[in-house]
Amino acid sequence: MPLQISKHFHHFLHLFYPHNCEGCGTDVINDKYFICARCLHALPETGFFSKPINPVEKLFYGRLPVTNAAAAFYFTKNSLLQHLLIQLKYKNNKEAGYFLGRMMGHALLKTERFNEVAVLIPLPLNRKKEHIRGYNQAAIICEGISEVWRKPVCTDAVTRIRFTETQTHQNRVSRWQNMEGVFRVTRPELLKNRHILLVDDVITTGATLEACGSAIKEIEGTELSIASAAYTI
Repeated sequence: MPLQISKHFHHFLHLFYPHNCEGCGTDVINDKYFICARCLHALPETGFFSKPINPVEKLFYGRLPVTNAAAAFYFTKNSLLQHLLIQLKYKNNKEAGYFLGRMMGHALLKTERFNEVAVLIPLPLNRKKEHIRGYNQAAIICEGISEVWRKPVCTDAVTRIRFTETQTHQNRVSRWQNMEGVFRVTRPELLKNRHILLVDDVITTGATLEACGSAIKEIEGTELSIASAAYTI
């Protein structure tokens, strides 16, 4: 009887506080989930985490010594994935970041390629942007990863010391020039002789990750891998 009462009470509350899928808006979804099974199935997984010599790794060839690199999903315009990233970056929807991070965490659990990673480093956000947004979206993604893939997150070892304008409409050379001298390792003792997983939300040209990764690689004994939620085709 108590179980039946609890069930009816849950349905009653659902009338006033519906839990909708962030993708399609359906309310036929368990309260524990962020998107429904249909939308989850529609996300374009890359399979890169278990695939060496994938396009993300190739992106850094000759630019940055990376042990492993991967992205969870392909990014395309006007897609569910773009909607989730907009929700995370511009709509104060942190749960979108936790969700993407948990998906990355499950992908990392399924492969041994990243087993030697000791710590997760979110790509630092300029303090001005972080103040405006209220959080660093890469740090939110890292928290989601860590929830599933039990690795510590370090947010104070690397700092973004220079504000840069948006790079959306810049070409590859301009992006690279724009990122020179942007990052600094402020606590090298947290990185020395450790395998770092540098995490971001979307990889396009890789210029920002290259700049940050180069600063990390200046620290003695560091090994570097890269992961992102999305990769732009």
